[in-house]
Order: sequence, then structure tokens, then C-alpha cells
Amino acid sequence: MADTDSNVSIENEEQLWTELDRVVSTQCDAEAHETIDDALRSWLYLASRYRDEFSLSEDDVLNCSQSLLEGCLFRTDPEYVRTQIIYSLLQEDEAGPLYVIASFLLLDGRAEDATFKRMIDEGCFHRLLELINERKENDAGLHRLLLELMYEMSRIEQLRLEDLLHVDDGFVTYLFQLIEGLSDDAHDPYHYPIIRVLLVLNEQYMVASTTAMNDPTSPAAPLTNRVVKCLSLYGPHYRTFGENIILLLNRETETSLQLLILKLLYLLFTTRATYEYFYTNDLRVLLDVIIRNLLDLPNELMALRHTYLRVLYPLLAHTQLNQPPHYKKDEIQKLLKILGGSGNTHFAPVDETTLRLVDRVSKVKWLHEEGIGAGEVARKFIGISLSHKDVASNVSVVDVAVVTEKPGVQTPSRKAEADVGAKVQGEAEVTDDISSPSTGGEARRSSESSEARSEARELPKISEAREAPRPNRPKKPLPEVPKHRHGIPYVPAGLENSTKSSVKKAPPKAPPPRRRGRIKHHTTTSETVKSISELV
Repeated sequence: MADTDSNVSIENEEQLWTELDRVVSTQCDAEAHETIDDALRSWLYLASRYRDEFSLSEDDVLNCSQSLLEGCLFRTDPEYVRTQIIYSLLQEDEAGPLYVIASFLLLDGRAEDATFKRMIDEGCFHRLLELINERKENDAGLHRLLLELMYEMSRIEQLRLEDLLHVDDGFVTYLFQLIEGLSDDAHDPYHYPIIRVLLVLNEQYMVASTTAMNDPTSPAAPLTNRVVKCLSLYGPHYRTFGENIILLLNRETETSLQLLILKLLYLLFTTRATYEYFYTNDLRVLLDVIIRNLLDLPNELMALRHTYLRVLYPLLAHTQLNQPPHYKKDEIQKLLKILGGSGNTHFAPVDETTLRLVDRVSKVKWLHEEGIGAGEVARKFIGISLSHKDVASNVSVVDVAVVTEKPGVQTPSRKAEADVGAKVQGEAEVTDDISSPSTGGEARRSSESSEARSEARELPKISEAREAPRPNRPKKPLPEVPKHRHGIPYVPAGLENSTKSSVKKAPPKAPPPRRRGRIKHHTTTSETVKSISELV
């Protein structure tokens, strides 16, 4: 598509954007494929030819793609335009056009999942593998964009078996080496795109293995998980990857990415060769993150809670955390009691899967003595009778692999909901405390309280998954104003003038008695002379 050059001479950036707007605004019939092809060639030539000449940034190239998506040319026949650009990705070799094509497909796929599914059907995954292997040294920006495109495409739809067979040990090792080479700069833009590709490849291997277990027509030889294999053989050489996924789990609020990380952690903690892949301090940080997230998850996110609990058991049982001194033992036991329903009967009943998983974690050897049993919790607080088979956990790779979430969905937080409720309550209390004797003050209080109520109604809409804020607690009474001050009745300043005549002052108290031997001062002269003569 990029073989045809444009005859238009572009001398500055303003002319470039003017010409791009003209091209994407081309109007034609849906059947006029030749006209659409010519316009697409012009658009691709303009966007790629002048990317380097005018130093267009990544955002500028995305703007070029966005202008095509919003233009009349694309709206004339969207499917035909997508098909032509996907075919261009399969055939193009030059870096300039490839960058523009990848940016368009990334932008269009995020808005329309069907684009990524179409790319998988057309064999774009294998093409992206080849381009990523070739482009690192030539164009760093294009390399990162191709990684992002592979990640977004692979997490939307299950890859074909032939696509995964194209992933070899060399490609996975190459990605781990890139992360290790960038370990000195945690803010390098390559870090997270590479990590996300490895995470989504691991998920694809897990899904493929579970599908093969249930499909009698699948090949007899199991598909090798290249990510776990590489860490099993060369884990000590690639510890930067482990540090980064723990850091990513600590910061990430997107549910789908949390699940990707937890799926890999589950495999690492259940594979003997990778029991001790992480440093002990990193495992302690991971345990802190899991405890915090389990306590912070709302009740309705059961699938994510189950996945955290499935990872928690092998983390405590198989890694260095099972060696003394045992880290956060008391906190873990308190967590299990809370999740099992002990002492929290005012919350919703705990589901049976959570009870089984909690019981499994509580039976970790160094927690077993003081652990709680799911059967006992169920009988005591919920009235459920669990058999020995039900109490035993049925954890498997299938249970972890099948948990998915739509990309972009953010995980709700109990703490965030509490902060919203506290903010609403604080604003309401401040509004109630404002008082003024004048009529204008009353009107002002009324308007401010109505504004606070309107804000209280709007704040819970920050997230649709959040619950409504809790009702305000009863306001504490103000301390009583003292009635006397040193024996004198206290009168507020506002009422001092109006009560002067009605309030009678109390007489002063008598002075304390004088010591003997001291001269008593009186007003009469005779008494004074008498007292002096007595002293003589």
C-alpha cells in the first residue's frame, strides 16, 4: 500500500495536517474500492514519510490514526479499510509505514475487539513475532509499539495452537534478557510492555493446556509453557522480572492484569523448580500486598478473591516463607478468620468456595496449630455442613486459568469507598455546624446544605461498582456552657446588655483571715491608735 508516492509537496507541518485532513475526508461509494485504496495509500504515505522529517511524536502519529477513524473515508466501509491495513501489516517491511499501521490497529482494536480477533484469524501473531525479533536495534519506538499490539491482541482472544507453536525458547529468552538489560532504569518504557507480553503468553499456555485436557481431538503431546520453562532453567539470571511483577501487582488496579500476574505466580509456586525463584524480601512484600488486597476487595469480587487465596496457599507452603522466623503469622491467621466469617456475622454469608480455600490455607504446616477449620466456621456461623470431600480444596490449573475479566475494568476498593463516604459525611457535618442568627445566614445554610446533599448524591457515581456511602453517624452533643465563672454567673456576650437589669450580681466573698501579729488596716483613726497601744 505504501509503494505509491504522493505528488503533493509538503514544506511544513501545517501543510501536512491540512493534506491529511483532505485525504481522510474523501467521500466515495462503498463499492469504489479503487478510490478507497488510493486514499489509504496517500494517508499512509503522508503519515509515515514525514514522521521523521517533522519529528512527529507518538501522540502525533496516533492523531493521524484517529483522524482516519473519524473521517468519511473510514466510515464509508470500515471492514474494507481494516482488511486493507491488516494485509499491509502482513506485507510491509519498512519501519515508517509499519509504525503507522501498528498505531492504527492498536487504536482501532482498543475501541473494537473484532479488529484483534480478525488479526488473529489472518495470522498476524506470527508476523508480529518476526517483527519483534528483528526491530529492536533498528527502531526502539516501533519495537515497543509492536509489543503493545501483541499484548492487546493476545489478551482479547485465545490464540490458535499453530500460533503458540511458533513461540520458541529463543523468543522468550530474548524478552527476559531485554528486561534484565533494562534493570537499572525502572521507568524505561520497555519494561512493562515486555512484562505484559510474557504474562499474556503464560495465560495463553494455561488456557491451551486446559482446552487440550477437555478436547479429545487435541494432540497427545502437551504444549510446553515456554515462560515457566525458561524461569525453571535460568530463573536466577532473570530475577528482575520477578521484582517487577510484584511491583506491578502492588500498583495495578485493572482486574484483568492482576489476574494475569496471579496466574503466573500460581504456576511458579506450584512448580518445584521455581519454588525459590523470588528473593525472600520480595516474597514478604508479595505477602503484604496479598493481605492488603484480600481485605480491600468488596464482597462481590469472589472470583478475584478465590484466585488470591489459591496463590496464597503455595506461597506459604512451598517458598522460603515456610522457614522460621515466620513472617506475619498473626496477621495471616486474623485474615483467615475474617475471610472465613469468624466474628463478622453482620456481613453477607461466606460462599463455600471461599470456605474451602480458607481451610486449605489454614492447614499450612506452620499455621495448622492455630488455624481455623472451614467446616467449623460453616456450621457455627452459616449453618452449612461440609463433608470432608467439600472441605478439601480442589485447586487445579483449570480453576486458575478459567478466571478472566474484560480488559479495562478497574478493581473496586473498600478503602476508596470508605474515603468517599467519609468525605460526604465531613461535608455534611461542616454544613450543619455553620450557624448564624440572621435570616441571611439561615438562607445561606440552607443553600450550602442542599449543595452538600447534591454532592453526596454525585460522589458515589465515581464507580458504578461502588456501594452507596454509609449513613451519617449520630452527631455528638456539644459540651455544656459553664453557668458560673469564679462564682459569678456567666452571661453570653450577645445577651449581656439585655440582662443587666434582670440578673443580680452576687456579693463578693469575704477575704481570708489575717495572720496574728500583722497590722490590721481599718478606716477609723481611734481603732488604729488602740491597736498600736496594745502592741506597745
